[in-house]
Amino acid sequence: MAEVTIYTTMMCPYCYRAKALLSEKGVAFKEVDVGMDADLRDEMTKRANGGYTVPQIFIGDTHVGGCDELHALDGAGKLDAMLAA
Repeated sequence: MAEVTIYTTMMCPYCYRAKALLSEKGVAFKEVDVGMDADLRDEMTKRANGGYTVPQIFIGDTHVGGCDELHALDGAGKLDAMLAA
């Protein structure tokens, strides 16, 4: 199974939705809280090619985007294949 990293903040409802979808699928993920750490937020923004909102989700080295993009991949039937890689 691919390694999943999700950059979040504590009070973000989209972060909760994205994590819930991954949890429903039984996917373990690494959560990085960028809420109080400017260095981690800078790391996230660079890794996400300028994306500064949360969540920012990565499956392996592939930048998925945010919660909406994650759900769109699932709706299109593409998420499970990415997670299995």
